[in-house]
Amino acid sequence: MRTDELILALGADARRRGLSLPGRVLLALALGGCVSVAVFMAMVGPRPDIMPAMRTMRFDLKFLDTLALLAPALLLCLRMSRPEVSARTLLLWLLAPVALLAVAVAVELATVPSHLWMHKLIGTNWYHCLSLVPTLALPPLAALILALRAGAPRYPALTGALAGLAAAGVSATIYATSCADDSPLFVATWYPLGAGAVAGLGALAGRRWLTW
Repeated sequence: MRTDELILALGADARRRGLSLPGRVLLALALGGCVSVAVFMAMVGPRPDIMPAMRTMRFDLKFLDTLALLAPALLLCLRMSRPEVSARTLLLWLLAPVALLAVAVAVELATVPSHLWMHKLIGTNWYHCLSLVPTLALPPLAALILALRAGAPRYPALTGALAGLAAAGVSATIYATSCADDSPLFVATWYPLGAGAVAGLGALAGRRWLTW
């Protein structure tokens, strides 16, 4: 079977099943996110001072950055789930959260005395970040991999890694409501480490379950 015939067959099969692949992926992300929220509320819950913290720029910046990771990762994941699509140029959108953090870190270094930099970087909850971001990402990642099995990605490991980044974006957004460390130095250090671990797990899952 030629590639164009395979693509048409996949499209016809998706129509017969009713729910489109983007619909499946969005539903999976929503359901997985709900499970993560339930686990989060049972384990930790939001920080006690969340209401006054919401009026600070550093607190809000964490969510801007996690959502800047979630949105392009999810879009790229959807694009890569089709065999005829190459998202090479769209991968540049993943630089958005990196750029935001770089600017925030530069401002932090310029305004905070140097003897406080290490304290800001380490914070008080780095171990929670490294454990909870990957843990809370497991439900949406599993749901996304299951939904993406309805597609036919040309690069299953990369597609799985992008699903992992999207799941990490969800879990980091949830965790940020509990994290008391709002310094960009902390966020730029520990959040990417947690997200990277989930992306690696997603790549392994994609290679195992998204290969066709």
